[in-house]
Amino acid sequence: MDETDPRIIKEKGLEARVAEIVEPVVADLGYRLVRIRVNGNNGCTLQIMAERLDGTMAVEDCEEISHAVSPALDVDDPISGAYHLEISSPGIDRPLVRAGDFERWAGHVAKIEMSVPQAGRKRYRGHIIGVEDGCALIRMTDVQEGQDEAARLPLDEIGSAVLVLTDELVDAALKADKAAKAARGEPTDDDSYLNH
Repeated sequence: MDETDPRIIKEKGLEARVAEIVEPVVADLGYRLVRIRVNGNNGCTLQIMAERLDGTMAVEDCEEISHAVSPALDVDDPISGAYHLEISSPGIDRPLVRAGDFERWAGHVAKIEMSVPQAGRKRYRGHIIGVEDGCALIRMTDVQEGQDEAARLPLDEIGSAVLVLTDELVDAALKADKAAKAARGEPTDDDSYLNH
């Protein structure tokens, strides 16, 4: 588990039980758990969303996590019956589950649903400003006249939060991926023409 920036948005019920089993395994490999989902797709699918500490994720990383978590899930067997295991990256329009996610993606648009309404409101959409005193700061895009455009949303009362896919977000995600690859000494897309 990432002790320095723990997940604040967590699963409940069966998904929470699965997270208890797989999060330490994922952390031991040097990854961070983002989210667990169990759904009825393909009979039953267990989706484990994870990422490297730098926010990237490659196919090889998914394979490594799959090989490591499968035995742990077989031992504890939290899901009765057969299921399909799916390991994935958070993607560009990713869930925001840590305080650090709100800092890292400041300036981008997020949709947030509160588990505890704030001033009678549960749903928010706006540009992330950052985090202050345990609250996500959002500049709302749908402000009504007389309302403050900034919202302070207690992190521990957020039910779900995801980035909204925008051109700016795609550009930022591509730049972040390129920088992470360069930092690891991996070829970037700009370098690929050199290999042909």
